[in-house]
Amino acid sequence: MSFLTLDGVAFRTLEGRALFSELSLSIGRERIGLVGRNGCGKSTLLGAIAEGRSASAGHIVLSGTAGLLAQDWPGDWALGHVLGVAEPLACLARILAGEGREEDFAAADWTLEERLAAILDRLGLPGLALERRVASLSGGERTRVGLARLLLEAPDLLLLDEPTNNLDAAGRDLVAQVLADWPGGVLVASHDRALLEGMDRIVELAPTGVRTVTGGWSQFAAIRDAERVRAEAELERAEADLGQVRRAAQAQKEAKATRDKAGRAFAAGGSQAKILLGRQAERAQNSGGALSRQATRQRGEAEDRLAQARGQVEVRVPVRMDVPSSGLPANAQVLSLQAVTLLRAGRSFGPWSLDIKGARRIAVTGPNGAGKTTLLRLAVGELAPETGAVVRAEGRVAWFDQHLGQLAGDADILANYRRLNPGVQEEDARAALARFGFRGEASRQLVGTLSGGERLRAGLACTLGGARAPWLVVMDEPTNHLDIESVELLEDALRDYDGALLVVSHDRAFLEAIGIEEQVEIGR
Repeated sequence: MSFLTLDGVAFRTLEGRALFSELSLSIGRERIGLVGRNGCGKSTLLGAIAEGRSASAGHIVLSGTAGLLAQDWPGDWALGHVLGVAEPLACLARILAGEGREEDFAAADWTLEERLAAILDRLGLPGLALERRVASLSGGERTRVGLARLLLEAPDLLLLDEPTNNLDAAGRDLVAQVLADWPGGVLVASHDRALLEGMDRIVELAPTGVRTVTGGWSQFAAIRDAERVRAEAELERAEADLGQVRRAAQAQKEAKATRDKAGRAFAAGGSQAKILLGRQAERAQNSGGALSRQATRQRGEAEDRLAQARGQVEVRVPVRMDVPSSGLPANAQVLSLQAVTLLRAGRSFGPWSLDIKGARRIAVTGPNGAGKTTLLRLAVGELAPETGAVVRAEGRVAWFDQHLGQLAGDADILANYRRLNPGVQEEDARAALARFGFRGEASRQLVGTLSGGERLRAGLACTLGGARAPWLVVMDEPTNHLDIESVELLEDALRDYDGALLVVSHDRAFLEAIGIEEQVEIGR
């Protein structure tokens, strides 16, 4: 049975820019993962399905019920209202108090309390106070409450948009288990590769076309990577072909010049009649013109093939970056926390001790609310401890903001680089940006006009490619708002970086990819 049918669906922005087109898909009792660059239309598609809106082209036919995971409500709402159980529970209370009306008995759901308690317990929210306000919830708790409402409503098709973004490791595992156990259909937009591994199909949205792969993330990535290899090989062949055509054309030109020279010398000898010499000159001219036209055509065809091959590489193959060395000595002390404590918003954190020497790679783990971000802010000097001591390699510790807030959107990349790396001359700044793929006039692009991946590269260039490369890079959930292509770009850069890392992330695949050697758990 199909709960949802998409027939030739396309979406455009209000300005007319194509997001994706020709999406045809039928979803039954299966799990479908939606992937693609940020801004490709994943959220637009999910919203249109949930709200019954029409596409820019094609047809969306919902044959069953659909529920969209919500995570954002007014802060003063009570959780009973958010879960949609306030009035049904009030109805049961009136009946039990002997004050029930006829409509109360008709609407009474005597299984609600038991179902609600079981769902909240399953989602790690046992005994949740329904009078509690939304403003008191953490981001992870909001996601769990949204899931609880979906499970209570039990639609045929679950629609989820980045459901694991604000969750710790336990919460991510919980979402994966909920989707694995769901008896209906699932359509989830996510960059969480562990979650996508459990999908039955992966659908990639892009302006250049829609791609569907049977299986989870590993199968999709294998096919995508093979296409990248083929695209690069085709580019190499096209470049070689164009070089061969140019060499052949030059050889023909030189051979003709040699023949013409010999012909002129022969004519100067006066041993041939003028009429014969004229015919020979005419044949030579016609032959030379034909060869020239043939060479021009061959060169044009080769240049077209090269342009097409380059276009495929630009679309399919990420830009490679040349990350400079940090120059970190093997045993240099980059950070030391000695029994530090901190009081924030009435809560006491610590005592924490941490010692980083040399190029160690450490992940800080723990449940939501344990104080991981607080520890990182102590490490970079944004916060001062109440007790204990913090020693850091001043001027060599960099904070990599997941929102890239250090970049000014109204300035170009070059201006941002020179502002964040004062004293660097323009020529040296351009050379540094070129190592991160911003060559020539590309460094003059306004940051506000960059794609997500380009903005990430600009942030990496300013952080890792500065005049004094950092010895320690500190990152707090750096992959939370990135699409998968940008996450992989970040992984490549950090693998090449030879300094120390202190990272908070619940993305296990990311931590493994960047070579995290040890974990420090807090909050238990």
